[in-house]
Amino acid sequence: MEQHRTRPPNDGRRRGTPHGSLPSQAGRRSGGARPGRAERPLRQVRGARQAPRGPGLPDLRLTGLGSGLFCGAATFLLGCLDWLLFDGSLTVYGVLFLPVCVLTALWVREGDVLSAPVVVPIAFVVGLLPVADGDGGLTGRMVGLATGLATQAGWLYGGTLVAGVIVLVRRVRWVRRRRRRG
Repeated sequence: MEQHRTRPPNDGRRRGTPHGSLPSQAGRRSGGARPGRAERPLRQVRGARQAPRGPGLPDLRLTGLGSGLFCGAATFLLGCLDWLLFDGSLTVYGVLFLPVCVLTALWVREGDVLSAPVVVPIAFVVGLLPVADGDGGLTGRMVGLATGLATQAGWLYGGTLVAGVIVLVRRVRWVRRRRRRG
């Protein structure tokens, strides 16, 4: 069965514009500026503004994936540091886990802000790997990891709760700001 075209072919021209109305791009230099014209300064996009910086904190905006990678890498490094300096103290690891939760919730960008409470528990498990007790190979390591999760659930819930509260406050402020702008 033959099918007929329902759309006209796209040859680069728009309806209602004559063929010669677009300027030629052949006269442009490699830098993109047209000869004989001064370069215009870049204008700021309406509604765009700089996020306020806290004292001493960098102005990072991580994507959802970036926040997960940051949180996982930071907790793993803190777990290794805890294993080296404090012989794998789970309480020290839990205390060090809380600032990572706060930074992850603060540094994720506004569009991906709801991913922070999701990546925090996953990162807790990643950081628990070097700290968890385990003898006897893989099975012993998994039992040690399950024991660490069971005994340190308070730090896990606390960090997730802190990240969730920060995320909810940021999200409410973002929605209100968008509604005010129209």
